[in-house]
Amino acid sequence: MIIQSYDESRKEEVRDVVLEVLLEHGFAYDRLKDSDLNDINGYYFAKGGTFFVGLADGRVVGTAGVRKLEGKRCEIRRIYLKENFRGKGNGKKLFLAALDFAEKNCSGVVLKTDSTLKKAIGMYLKHGFTFLKEEKGYLYYEKEF
Repeated sequence: MIIQSYDESRKEEVRDVVLEVLLEHGFAYDRLKDSDLNDINGYYFAKGGTFFVGLADGRVVGTAGVRKLEGKRCEIRRIYLKENFRGKGNGKKLFLAALDFAEKNCSGVVLKTDSTLKKAIGMYLKHGFTFLKEEKGYLYYEKEF
């Protein structure tokens, strides 16, 4: 898998990957929560963030986004990977691309995840994130730079 910056020609592929992974974990598309998928450039890039795609055989198989927040903080979002590409270090590659961008462009980073995603949580903790809070079934983690 190679990682590159998102471009608009990948919009439908990104949406398909994210929705496939959400459904796999029992989450349905939510018009409000998932509205960023309708305007990735506006939601991420226009505010100083970024969005990465993981490609295999020329197709999107993974995603990772960094959204700027108020001040100099940011949020890592949309770390998604198609099932047959997991367990090979690809999710870590996407996460580290997002984390590297955050370290270079922000003073700190937050992320949220579902409490059932134990491997992801382990990776976040291993890379210096600390637990912040639990809210509405989600766990929030942060890291200062």
